[in-house]
Amino acid sequence: INVEHSCAAQYFCGNCDAFYFSGFTDEQKMTVIYSVTEHWHMCAALRRRDELCLMQVPRIILWLMVELAIIGSDMQEVIGCAIAFNLLSVGRIPLWAGVLITIFDTFVFLFLDKYGLRKLEAFFGFLITIMALSFGYEYVRVAPDQVEVLKGMFVPYCSGCGAAQLEQAVGIVGAVIMPHNIYLHSALVKSRDINRGNKKEVKEANKYYFIESSIALFISFLINVFVVAVFAEAFYGKTNMEVGQKCNESGSPHSDLFPANNQTLEVDIYKGGVVLGCFFGPAALYIWAVGILAAGQSSTMTGTYSGQFVMEGFLNLRWSRFARVLLTRSIAILPTLLVAVFEDVQHLTGMNDFLNVLQSMQLPFALIPILTFTSLTSLMNDFANGLMWKISGGLLILGVCAINIYFVVVYVFALNNTILYVFSAILSFAYLSFILYLMWHCLIALGVSCLDFRGSVRYPPAVLVDEQPELDS
Repeated sequence: INVEHSCAAQYFCGNCDAFYFSGFTDEQKMTVIYSVTEHWHMCAALRRRDELCLMQVPRIILWLMVELAIIGSDMQEVIGCAIAFNLLSVGRIPLWAGVLITIFDTFVFLFLDKYGLRKLEAFFGFLITIMALSFGYEYVRVAPDQVEVLKGMFVPYCSGCGAAQLEQAVGIVGAVIMPHNIYLHSALVKSRDINRGNKKEVKEANKYYFIESSIALFISFLINVFVVAVFAEAFYGKTNMEVGQKCNESGSPHSDLFPANNQTLEVDIYKGGVVLGCFFGPAALYIWAVGILAAGQSSTMTGTYSGQFVMEGFLNLRWSRFARVLLTRSIAILPTLLVAVFEDVQHLTGMNDFLNVLQSMQLPFALIPILTFTSLTSLMNDFANGLMWKISGGLLILGVCAINIYFVVVYVFALNNTILYVFSAILSFAYLSFILYLMWHCLIALGVSCLDFRGSVRYPPAVLVDEQPELDS
């Protein structure tokens, strides 16, 4: 069972930032469960479109969309780790230096990878344990009202919410359902020795992968609840003046972060640790920083695996993990380093909100293909999606697209700039056109054959493909 991979992939620094502002009353968990019985992972199927006639889609564009999501996720890992180093060193390690340190620690993990997948999974488990203990300590220390926490989980409501709350909602979707994770898991299921021609073995494998996904999602859910409840209980409704006075009383060196006004406190991944230290002592700050560091490091290798599978699948390029992580991290480092050098920590942490929304914007490019492939009887045989899965999957995709469109409209109008209006309109048209094209193929796969006007979309009989991801190399 790849629980360590699954859980590490489900929790990273962007989750922390997404859940700060949501509060426990907005806790929404969205999960996507996909079948283990894909005969090849998604990106490989897209690469083979000419041979198998699965989907006549521009695979280069899809590859770029997924790569954009992976790089955005990597930027969040860099930001989180740099802030963690800064907090742990009490400012002695500047943010730009923390960004550079993330280059070297990534290659340390690659060195560990040489000792085998199981040892790397054990290390993932260690980091996840650190996260759970760190954020669990904060939860116990703050002691939120358990009744209110449960109410927030099961009775969703958001009175008086506006555009800012919508941005957080979109960010939560992007943080919880990361696009590249869907490609990652569709490849990881092939790492186990399963006879895919034996229906009984496939059913048994489905059962255990369902258990694995459930465990991973439950653990990440608990960690997310810890973070949301801590900030909702301790800091909701606090003003800058209240927090600044508390930091002065505690002797915190960060009291200048909070202006002496009665505006509502706005926390981020950096201020969150500072405020915890002011209210609950230095130990809370350091434990928070350790948790953030573990979150960033645990998702580093899952991003590397995702990038490797995506590149091999879409482009048939077999790069080493060393070369792959060097490319991704180099692209992620440059803009992050520039912000760290020339701007302050508020601008650096503010990037996390934008990157979470970026993840959400890329979701249709992962959700639509997975629903298409798993609905094809010619590809999945007896394990194709049933009617209920098709309907629920389609509604989920429509919901994500609707949220994204609404957010883009609200965000663009807030810019109040004609040039940006035109530029955004062009990008939005291209974005929506490509999504509609993918949805056209998806609807045909779901059985709406009347949309196949010229009979140009053909699906082949099932073909067993025995390629296995090279996880141990």
